[in-house]
Amino acid sequence: MLLYIHGFNSSPRSDKAIQTAHHIQQHYPQVDFCQPQLPSAPTAAMTLLCKITEQAKQQGQTLRFIGSSLGGYFASYLAETYGGRAVLVNPAVKPFELFEEFIGPQYNPYTNEHYQVVPQHQEDVALYNTQVIRHPDRFLVLLQTGDEVLDYRQALHKYHSCELHLEPNGDHSFVGYEQQLDKICKFIQL
Repeated sequence: MLLYIHGFNSSPRSDKAIQTAHHIQQHYPQVDFCQPQLPSAPTAAMTLLCKITEQAKQQGQTLRFIGSSLGGYFASYLAETYGGRAVLVNPAVKPFELFEEFIGPQYNPYTNEHYQVVPQHQEDVALYNTQVIRHPDRFLVLLQTGDEVLDYRQALHKYHSCELHLEPNGDHSFVGYEQQLDKICKFIQL
C-alpha cells in the first residue's frame, strides 16, 4: 500500500498529489494507492490515516507513505508507529507551534470548505509529534531551502540521521517534484 498524505488546506487535487497518482498509475498499476481527502480537524485526519494504515497492515500489505508539509508530519508518526517507509516533502516539524497564526476561519480552495481552526487543534496536532526518529532508515526527506512556509533547517535537524535530499532555492511546493518520483519510488521499494 502507498498512502499519499497531503498538507494543510490541500487535497488529492494538488499538483504533487496529481503527479504522484499519475506516476504510480503509469509505472506501478499493481500498487494499492490511497490518497484520501483529509478532514480539516487533526484528530479526525489522524483517525482516518490510522484506520487506513491498520487495515493495510492487517491485510499483510507493505506500508509506504508520502507526506507533504503537515502530511509529512503525519507520515512520520505513521512510519514510526506502524512501520514501513516514508518520503517526506518539505515536512512540517513542529506544526503545533505554527497553529496560533491559523486560529480562526480558514478556507480550503481545493474543497471549497470553510472551517474554523480552534486552539484545541494545536494540542491535538502535538499528540502526533515524533520527537526522536528511532528508525532513520525508514525515511527519505526532500527539502528545498527556499521554502517560504517552513524553516527547512528544523527538518535538517530532526531528520539528520535519515536520507536527506537538500536543494537550494525552490519553495514550499517543492519545485521539480515530478523529477523526484523515480527516486521516491525506488526508496519506498515499489
